[in-house]
Order: sequence, then structure tokens, then C-alpha cells
Amino acid sequence: MESEVLIAGAGIGGLTAALTLHARGVDARILESARVLRAMGVGINLLPHAVRELSTLGLGDALTEAAVAPSSICFYSAGGDLLFREPRGLAAGDAYPQLSVHRGRLQMLLLDAVRDRLGAGAVQTGAAVSGFTQTVDHVRVDTVAGPVSGAVLVGADGIGSVVRAALHPEADPLMSSGITMYRGASRMPPFLDGHTMAIIKCANGVDVITYPIGDGLVNWVVQVPTSAPGPLAGRAEWNAPATAGDVVGHLSDWSLDWLDPTELIGHTDQIFSYPMVDKDALPHWGRGRVTLLGDAAHPMYPVGANGGSQAIVDARVLADELSAHGVAGLRTYEQQRRAETSDVVRANREMHGAGASHEPEDLARVTTKYRNDTAGSTRS
Repeated sequence: MESEVLIAGAGIGGLTAALTLHARGVDARILESARVLRAMGVGINLLPHAVRELSTLGLGDALTEAAVAPSSICFYSAGGDLLFREPRGLAAGDAYPQLSVHRGRLQMLLLDAVRDRLGAGAVQTGAAVSGFTQTVDHVRVDTVAGPVSGAVLVGADGIGSVVRAALHPEADPLMSSGITMYRGASRMPPFLDGHTMAIIKCANGVDVITYPIGDGLVNWVVQVPTSAPGPLAGRAEWNAPATAGDVVGHLSDWSLDWLDPTELIGHTDQIFSYPMVDKDALPHWGRGRVTLLGDAAHPMYPVGANGGSQAIVDARVLADELSAHGVAGLRTYEQQRRAETSDVVRANREMHGAGASHEPEDLARVTTKYRNDTAGSTRS
């Protein structure tokens, strides 16, 4: 049907977009490259503004049951000294909690909701998008399963977006922070009170971020400086396999009495490595009947726990503008969200650089500045 909104990608942003469009009475169909969608990945944090959007869609109870609500984030030295503590979610006075959840579990929750509300055929798997053409009244999307026509195409196909590359064929490099992130989810009891996120500031610029995500899992990220910042050389290896031996040597000076790094890393079934990258903001996102959403539009460092949350807000603003103004709403959506997410990309870069300090007063200043710099992106 050419009245449908076609969405490239069944990630968190694409699935949420389909749900919010359906809630506004707009037909949507998702074109997903994978032949089978499985619960993959590690932990993700949803900030209160994202939890607000999913709760409005009627998913709040299911999400809360699947997740852990952190009440604080605490910064520690590798020797165990508490450097700084900041309340989070309800404890910080927000109207909604912050939630930590396994990314795959969240994706499956959204996928089930899409299939239940929009129909079993709303997500077409094995349909990787390879290109598109558009006319004044429709867009034709080429996929490996054959062409599909719709009213609008939303590129929610991630940081390696085919849709973005077609819209912006000019140089658009991944920008590396110089950090390699080792990530995993360890099967072990939660630490401290079970509702704390912890950042351990280790020697030589190594940071450890860890938090419970429910279902007996504790998520962890070890950030290791490996190169100078700048355009990423070569290809990005997403989900590259790593071993415990690649990680534990970076934590040799860790002496916390409430968490053993050997246990944390050693009880992890799968360890992955990722480059910490983002991209410079685009001068515009889309044209005509085509736009972008989530990481396809604004890939950002994960330091502010804001990537998935911003994709969810994108989805709601897109649905509002498209349902109210038709195709013209794509441009008003872009104008609003491009400015707001550009602020987040910039703030994440600044927080990553400034957050290298081990001084309590610096950590307090950095986190306060980040909240202020990203406040506009939470109110959309």
C-alpha cells in the first residue's frame, strides 16, 4: 500500500516509530535486513524521557518488570573511594524512572507489541534496503526481497545506514574518540543495593561502567584508550568477539571490596569489543518523502546513556508531525530533532573529555553541565 510509512530497520527506534505511528492512526511497515530477529546485545539505559514515551504507548508495566531502576550513579576510584554520587530517575525527582535493561529483551518487547498491534506482517524480515527512488506522490524502496512502495521512507537502519548514505553520499566518516569498549553481561548477583550504577575510574584512562539489568545479569563496559581521536581508520568492527584475557589486565589495580573484576569479567558468556564512535551532525537529514531516525540520523557516544533514548523521542516527534502535517511534517520533525540531537552529540563529546578527571568537584560539574546542555532534548 502506498499510504504506508516504510521503516528501514527493526531496532529500538524503528519499532518504536511503528508503534507511535500506529497510535496516531498511520499505517507503518518495517523492512528488516535480518531473517530472524533474536534477543541480542548487552545492557542499555533508558532515561526518564524515553520511559515516558514507552509508558504512553502502554508498555510501562512490561518494561518495568523486565528492567532495573537505578536510584543513583556513583563514581569510585580504583581503590574503592567514593568520589561522587548523583541520584537518578525517581530519586532525582523525575516523573519517570531511569531503567536499565538487556537490549535484546527490550527489542523483543517492542517487536511483540508491533506484531500484536499492527499484525504479524508488520515486520518484513530478510528485506535489507539497498536503495530508493521517489516521485511526487510515493517512494519506491529496493530491498533484497523485491521492491516495496509507500508514502514515506524512514531510515532507522543504524550507524551504517544505507538510507543515510544515499541521502548524503559525500564524505561522512565515523569519528573515533580513541577508545575501545569491551562489553558484556555477567551472570552474577547485583552489587551494593542492587539499584546502583557505578563508574570506576582506573589508571591510564581506563573506565569501568557497570550496572544490574535484571534477570540475574550485571552489565559492564570497560573503556580502554587505544588510539588518538579522529576519523576512524579502516572499517568499524561491530560486535567483534573478545576474551576475558583481553580485559582483565586493564583492571589489575582495582581493589573494590564490593565487586571483584575477575568475577565480573569471568562470569560473562560473550564479550564484545566496539569502537567508541559518533558522526558529525548533518546539515539536514532527509529530502522529499525520506528522512532519518535514531543512530542513522545522529550516532553519538554512549557516555550519556542517551542514544536509544533519543531514538525513542525521535519516534514520537516523527509520529506527531507526520500525522498532523503529512509529508510536510518530515521537515518540521527534522528541524526540531536535528537541533536537539546535535546538542546531545556535542554534549556527549564534551562529557567524555571532561569526565576523564578523578576529582569529585570536576565530576559534579561535568554531570551538572551535561544535564543542562541536554535538557532541551528531553522535553520534546
